This record gives sequence, structure tokens and C-alpha cells, in this order.
Amino acid sequence: MSEPDSGNILRAGVFHTPCNPFQESNALRSFEDGALLIEDGRVTACGDYAPIRAGHPHVPVRDLRGGFLVPGFIDTHLHFPQVRVLGGLGRQLLDWLEFVALPEEARMDDIAYARDTAQRFVSAMAAHGTTTALVFGAHFEAATAALFDTALDAGLRVACGMVLSDRRLRPELHQTAEAAYRASTNLIRRYHGKRRALYAVTPRFAVSASEAMLEVCRALILENPTVRFTSHLNENLTEIQEVARLFPWATDYLAVYERFNLAGRGAVMAHNVHPTDAELERMAARGTAAAHCPCSNGALGSGFFPMARHLAAGVPIAMGTDVGGGTGFGMLKEGLQAYTFQRLAPDGVHLTPAHLLYLATRAGAEALLLEDETGDFAAGKSADFVYLKPPPGSPLEGVIQHADSMERILAGIFTLAGAESVCEVQVEGAIVHRLEKRSLVPSVL
Repeated sequence: MSEPDSGNILRAGVFHTPCNPFQESNALRSFEDGALLIEDGRVTACGDYAPIRAGHPHVPVRDLRGGFLVPGFIDTHLHFPQVRVLGGLGRQLLDWLEFVALPEEARMDDIAYARDTAQRFVSAMAAHGTTTALVFGAHFEAATAALFDTALDAGLRVACGMVLSDRRLRPELHQTAEAAYRASTNLIRRYHGKRRALYAVTPRFAVSASEAMLEVCRALILENPTVRFTSHLNENLTEIQEVARLFPWATDYLAVYERFNLAGRGAVMAHNVHPTDAELERMAARGTAAAHCPCSNGALGSGFFPMARHLAAGVPIAMGTDVGGGTGFGMLKEGLQAYTFQRLAPDGVHLTPAHLLYLATRAGAEALLLEDETGDFAAGKSADFVYLKPPPGSPLEGVIQHADSMERILAGIFTLAGAESVCEVQVEGAIVHRLEKRSLVPSVL
């Protein structure tokens, strides 16, 4: 990670969504010959190049024309131990967990292996333009610490927590309630609020967390009220049936978390493919966000995400890649798949490029209570951005050259861009990734 520049103007095409396009028709801001003025790692101004340059004639200019600046992507659901199990296709959720994901997660008890995994994971996030992420850590304290240390060294903004489970998984992934409380408390003290790190209390899901473990989660949040919370909700119909069997007192899946006060603002529930209307109403009332993971929903056969019902109820929606049940680290690809699945889903939502950019950026900041810090290019926010430029001779370059509007260019970026187009990534004005070698072959991660 480099040190931030004291001040400069970046000249390029610029896109951002400082407001919610599901609520406001003019949410997308785009500037064909645009500029970002960055001072001491913060955005000072964003807009057309000419007036910004005229107002700051002595500030150095980096001419990045031919490419485009977008806010850093914010991934609200992915699993750090699952890098090496990407591509485990052909199974549904519980079968995939047993035979693909959990054997790999058990290997995180080997700290050398966990550190290598953390390096691969963080490097892949940065290479795809993800600057902020809500991450499921490992079931082991040392491995989760390795992820925090690696992300801090790289300069990324990460909310993460040790994964808590005490039943229904492999025995080596279980903790006692006392051990879970002790290890989580240690990690909170070490990392929460340290530079760009935040802690997220993270029970894997209600199937693998007893009432005693969920009580630990409640205690951790009561004692540390600024931490975040994340878990899974309503991903798979068999999972939902199992939750009903294990918690016969609960009226629905969400009620399990609610009983332990785990479903308020700052809580992000992954998937929520099969919610009841009552659950959506209560999520909206509490400000609980859903992390929509379209690639994972398709790869694991979980179903179509009912976006229209979430929006009608007022539930906040962000987006996640769900590495490794998903198909990679690319938030641009998730946006494209969100668009595609909504085109096919019953009662699907017609998504525009503005919606896709919002879901990949500011929506995640709002879900994580970081909207005053990142997510768009409003003055005063952290200079978190991705510089996208298509490789010479690529299909994306051809689309851009023939596009008749900035919105058409943004649609082309979501359709065709991958890691090969991510030329530079900065967090708070410091470089966290720079593409050294251009290739027309996209990264598999």
C-alpha cells in the first residue's frame, strides 16, 4: 500500500450514485470529462474537469482519460476460508457445505495455510476493485486474526468476525459458548476500530448455532455496541425447514435472531431468497439489510431473489459475491447477474446501470453504516475508487468507442469488464492495487 498523495486532480470519465436510484430518478451522476479532486486521502470535489481545474489551477493533474473512475466496490457477503473451493458446482447448499466448503474451512486450523489463504483472498478482492467488505472469518481465532492482519497491511476496509458454531457441522469447527465468547472478545479488543478494521459478530447460521451460542452473540453486541452483525437467512428451503425444527418456538427464521436482539441496524443478513412478508416487514422496521448474492443463488440453485418484495417493504438491499458458493470476486459480474436474474424472475425488477452501480457501492456502505465515510464521491468522503480502463482491442473498448451516452458506457462496463480492466484501486487516496500487466484473458478469481 502506498502513502496517499497530498493533493491531485484525477481526470477521467466519472460515475457515482450519491443517492438511491430505487427512490430517486436522477441518482446517477456521470461526467464524460470528469475530475476528482483529492486532498489528504479525501474527496474535495467531483464534477466536470474544467471548473474543478479552474478553481484549483496549481494542483497537479493525472490525466487518466480513456478510462473511468467509480467508487470502490463494497462486498457485503463473502467467506475468506473458501477461496480454494470456488467452482464447486452441481450441489445445493447443505450438501455443498458438507462435502465442499466445510472440509476446507477445517484446514484453517493450520495457521500457515490460513495465512496463505488470507493473502490470496485479500489480493483477489483488491484486484477486482473491492475496497470494503463484510467477511465471514474462520472458525478459529488465529486464522481470523490472520485475515484482519492481511487486510490491514493491504490497506483495505474490512468488517470481519470469527465464525461461531456449536452443532451440526464438523466437530473440529465447533466451539463451546465460553470459548466463543473469549476468542471473540479478544478479537474485538485487537481489531475493532483499528484503522480500517471493524468487527462483525458472525454466527454461521441458525442451524449450527444453539440458543447458548446466540446468547453469546447478544452478549458481545451488548458489551460492544458499535460492532456489526452478519449471518445467513432464508437461503435454502431445506435450511428453513431445519431451522423450524430446531427452534419450534420461532414463528419464522428471522425470529430466531430477533429473540437475541441480533437483527437491528448494522445487521446484514445474507441471501434472504425465501422470506415471508412478515419477515420483510420486520426487517424494514428494524433497518436490517439483505445482502443479495445473485451468482451464488444461481450456482447453488437457491432460487430467485425477490427484489420487488424487498423494495416494496422498504428493506435495505446491498450486494455480495458469496465467495466461495458464488462464482468469483467480481462485483461487476454480480451486478450483471443481478440484472439477468431480475429479467427472468417472476415479478422481477427492471434494473438500470444506475441501480447496478448503487448496489455495488453506496448500498453496501449504507448497510454497514459507513455511508458517511465511503460509497460515493461526495465531498469529505474517503477517496476510495477504482480506475477502469479496457485493454486495447478488447470488446469493451469497442463498446465504449461507439457508445452514445455515459449510461451506455456504464452498462458496457457491467457487462464486459473484469479484473483485466481494473487498472488501479485506491483506499483513502493510497494505492492498494495496480495492474502491472495487461491481458485480454480475465482472471478466474
